Amino acid sequence: MDKTIVIENLTKTYKNNRGIQDIYLEVERGDIFGFLGPNGAGKTTAMKIMVGLMKPDKGDVKINGYSVLNEYEKAMKNVGCIIESVIPYPYMTAFENMKVCGRFYEEVNNSRIDECLELVGLFKYKNEKTKNFSLGMKQRLGIAMAILSNPQVLILDEPLNGLDVEGMVEMRNLILKMAREYKTTFFISSHLIHDIELTCNKVGILYNGRLLDVDSTDNILKNYSSLENYYLSEVDTNVGV
Repeated sequence: MDKTIVIENLTKTYKNNRGIQDIYLEVERGDIFGFLGPNGAGKTTAMKIMVGLMKPDKGDVKINGYSVLNEYEKAMKNVGCIIESVIPYPYMTAFENMKVCGRFYEEVNNSRIDECLELVGLFKYKNEKTKNFSLGMKQRLGIAMAILSNPQVLILDEPLNGLDVEGMVEMRNLILKMAREYKTTFFISSHLIHDIELTCNKVGILYNGRLLDVDSTDNILKNYSSLENYYLSEVDTNVGV
């Protein structure tokens, strides 16, 4: 099996003793992996380490076989990401923001920028300054930037944040299409259980910095009436251990 992301014994502890402890998990090529947990569980910490924005106390992350700590450029070569909120340059248009982002990639031209804006439903707003964009529109722009270079791996921290129902459905369909047609691997964090259930084929529960369990969505739904019931059962079983 083709393991695209391998997280090995990842630990990061802050002064307040919060953080993540000994996380180990594997994500295969074409998986849509859902990192599920409440706010403050450590999801963003883990994802910052995954994309090199933070160093762990111990452990490592390998993407496409390359260590993020020791072979950063090779590890990140085919990775697109959104970590925390998307903050575009406010006095630039959506197209201009994409152009700035695209200058890092030789293969990105104006038609690819238009294609990405079309995919996320922003093409008709491409010449509007982003200072007038709603949170949901900024989030869409962030996703357009993340997919601009046609990456093999997308690491998205709360990508549905701020989207209305229609926007959530469109993003979900885009994620499913990319995984199906291009074998794009997704690592998505969220506290929105319903959306993880509808989008992801594999789920890991992070609670108080610990990875409680990883399972396929199919398997979970064979044993539980919903992902929510599975989540509550896992937390109930593990908390206080």
